[in-house]
Amino acid sequence: MEIRRLSTMDADFDSQLKQLLAFETAQDDEIDLVVANILRDVKCRGDEAVLEYTQRFDRLNAASMSELELTQADLQAALAGLPAEQRLALEQAAERVRAYHQKQLMSSWNYTESDGTLLGQQVTSLDRVGLYVPGGKAAYPSSVLMNAIPAKVAGVKELIMVVPTPGGERNALVLAAAAVCGVDRVFCIGGAQAVGALAYGTQTVPQVDKIVGPGNAYVAAAKRRVFGVVGIDMVAGPSEILVICDGKTHPDWVAMDLFSQAEHDELAQSILLSPDADFLDQVIASINRLLEEMPRKDIIRTSLQGRGALIQVRDLEEAANIANYIAPEHLELSLDDPLAFSKKIKHAGAIFMGRDTCEALGDYCAGPNHVLPTSRTARFSSPLGVYDFQKRSSLIMVSTQGAQTLGRIASTLAHGEGLQAHARSAEYRLK
Repeated sequence: MEIRRLSTMDADFDSQLKQLLAFETAQDDEIDLVVANILRDVKCRGDEAVLEYTQRFDRLNAASMSELELTQADLQAALAGLPAEQRLALEQAAERVRAYHQKQLMSSWNYTESDGTLLGQQVTSLDRVGLYVPGGKAAYPSSVLMNAIPAKVAGVKELIMVVPTPGGERNALVLAAAAVCGVDRVFCIGGAQAVGALAYGTQTVPQVDKIVGPGNAYVAAAKRRVFGVVGIDMVAGPSEILVICDGKTHPDWVAMDLFSQAEHDELAQSILLSPDADFLDQVIASINRLLEEMPRKDIIRTSLQGRGALIQVRDLEEAANIANYIAPEHLELSLDDPLAFSKKIKHAGAIFMGRDTCEALGDYCAGPNHVLPTSRTARFSSPLGVYDFQKRSSLIMVSTQGAQTLGRIASTLAHGEGLQAHARSAEYRLK
C-alpha cells in the first residue's frame, strides 16, 4: 500500500505539510438547506414535526412522542441484560471517567478588600443538557459515558438523551450506559429534528441549555444553526492521531495505533513522526502485513492513502515543533521519557505518554474525556469536561467607602466614553 512519505529535509516540506493538513470544512449547501427547513418546521410544529421526520428517516411509526420515550425501567432492563463481562467493563469505565472528572469541579470564591468591598465568582451548573448519541448499528456507549458523566458531576439537574433507533433497532449497550450514567430521560429520535427538539423544546421534549454529543453531517449542521439559542460542545471534524516515536517501539504497535484512528472514517488522519528512517520503513512493512487482517481494512486503506503520512524529522525537538503546528486531537509520545517531553507540547487535545499508552485506552476507560478538539482547533480549545457544564457569575458588593474611590474612577472613564448616565449613576453614590 502506498502511504505518503515526507521529510523535513525536503525543500518544500512546509507546503507539503500544509497540503496534508488541509481539510475542507465548508458546510454542504444542500445539507444546510435541508437542516434549516427541518429546524424551522420543528420550531413551529413541535412534536408533530418530530414524529413525521422520525417516521420518514428512521422508519418508526409512532402516534405520540410518549411512544418514543424510554422509561428508567427500560434502561435498567438493558443494563441487567448485558453479559456479565460487558456490564463490568462498562461500570469500571464509568467509575474511572467519573473519578477523573470530579477533579475538574470549579469552586466559588470571593475576597474582601480593605474598604469592605467584596469581589469573587459564583459557580453554578447548567439546569438542563441535551445529549445526542448516534444509534442503530453505529452506536457508541463510550460517547454516553464521556458526555453524560461530566454533566452529572457538574451538577446538571436534568440530562435528556436523544438516540435514533432506525427500524426500531435499539442498542442495549447504549441504553445500559445511560442507566449507569444516570441519564434522566431518553427519546428515540435522531437527526436534525432531534437537535431542533432539544434546542427549541416541543410539547414533550423540554428545551435544554446546551447540546453535546457527536452525529452525522446533518446533526453537525443543526448544531451550528442552533448555537446561540443553546450552547453546543463543538462541531468536530474527522478523527486524528499523531505519533512521535524514537524508533524503539515495536513497529506493529505503532502501525496498529495508526489504524485505530484510520478505521473511524476515510477522512481520518494518522501521522507518524520519527527521526529514524529505518523505523519508518519497518512501520510501513507492519502496515502492509497487518492491514489484511483488519475487518475495516478498506476504510483504513483509504484513510492512510488519502490523509496519512510518515514523516522523517531531524530530531525529536523538531518533532515537537511540528506537533505544536499540527495541534492534533490525539498525540502519542512513544519515547523513553515522555513526561519530560510533554513539557514541549503546547497544542494537543490529549497527550498519551509512554509505549504502553495507546490512544484506544483513552477512548474507553483511562478517565480523561475522549471528546477532543480536531482540525487544529487544539490551538485554542480544550477537551470536553465538567467546566463545559458549569458557568461563572461575577460577584461584586461595593462598600460605601469603596464607592467613593471606584465612583470617581468610573465617572472619569464614563465621561471619556461619552456615557453621561453611567457617570452620573456612579456620581450619585459619592458623598
